[in-house]
Amino acid sequence: MRILRLLPFLVIAFHLSAAGQTSASGMTDEDREHLLVHFEMSGQVLAEEVRGLSAAQLEYRTSPDRWSIRECVSHLAVAEPDYWRDLMNAVKAPPDMKVKKSANTDADILWYGIDRVVHTKTGGGHEKVETYKNLGEALAKFQALRATMIEYIRSTHDDLRSHSFGTTDPIDCWQWMLEISTHAERHIQQIREIKADPNFPKN
Repeated sequence: MRILRLLPFLVIAFHLSAAGQTSASGMTDEDREHLLVHFEMSGQVLAEEVRGLSAAQLEYRTSPDRWSIRECVSHLAVAEPDYWRDLMNAVKAPPDMKVKKSANTDADILWYGIDRVVHTKTGGGHEKVETYKNLGEALAKFQALRATMIEYIRSTHDDLRSHSFGTTDPIDCWQWMLEISTHAERHIQQIREIKADPNFPKN
């Protein structure tokens, strides 16, 4: 069952690992399509995973130090605006990837969303999961920005591959945009883990 749930994301990973990373002026059709499919998929799957859950189910924690489902969605609503702003700032800088090499492959970025063996500590203010105490409010905030980002993916002429993101281990801006979506995917996996817990409320 877990393999079936991961299958759409794994298919994208396969296509990306097989694709070249050359860029022309602006995004290639292939790069644009990969981003569009992943963003639409992660947004739709998140909404499906939380649809119809009761208050008890939304607030259930597998342990006192782990987030609830509502907190996972609140985290995404808090974090993604910062990720988006950081991307836009990086794209405004002069293109510099001709003299830099990405620290990660596209497949690495995709694997980050699929593999939750290694758990990372959230920081930078994005751990403030009590910002949205209502699931509907958090989800609406998430979906509104997703609509903005998807429209950007569809229409932009920015060459994301030519701009770097980050300083210590830089990646290109196309990869960072993909990581915004794989980060959401990672929390979708977390939500599924919560729902699979034997003590998860039945209603």
